[in-house]
Amino acid sequence: MIEGFSLSKKDQGILLISARESIMSLFSGATGPRIDYSQYPLLKFPLGAFVTLRLYEDLRGCIGYITTDMPLFDTVCETARLSATEDPRFYPVTPEEMRDILIEISVLSIPQPAKSYNDIVIGKHGLILNEPENRAVLLPQVALENNFTGGQFLAALCEKAGLPSNTYLERQLRIDLFTAEVFGEKKHTSLTGGNYS
Repeated sequence: MIEGFSLSKKDQGILLISARESIMSLFSGATGPRIDYSQYPLLKFPLGAFVTLRLYEDLRGCIGYITTDMPLFDTVCETARLSATEDPRFYPVTPEEMRDILIEISVLSIPQPAKSYNDIVIGKHGLILNEPENRAVLLPQVALENNFTGGQFLAALCEKAGLPSNTYLERQLRIDLFTAEVFGEKKHTSLTGGNYS
């Protein structure tokens, strides 16, 4: 995150509402949401973000950008649509499913290289594997959700990148660390208001 950068509950709520409206616009053909940056100036910052969709607590889609030149608002709207339609692990989300899908947004800090594996703090850091032929990203909450140790987190990163899970034991991999401001729907949001954490 940019030094001192923190989204207000109002900023978070607008992003969650806009992510949902962006997905719903795919089904209705409506124009996606717009924003007045004079009211939400922080949402104009070009920060990376991931949008995660969960259906009955199971992953239903997750796509994002580690870094981007787009304003955060546009990044969230675009990755929401991509998570619903382009995650290769899943078929596209249907309008009926959206009634039960909850949206989670992770706003990323600017990645920094890890000097050693000892720099990784479980629950705080996400991992980016930056090998010439292999790239992968795991968000900070993945380690917590799976009760990973540091070694298990690194093994999962290797597997996601298509490498043997023990590759991290054989050599020091090129890994960047980032933090994330994570927030999500507790109940579905709408343009007239909503419940968000």
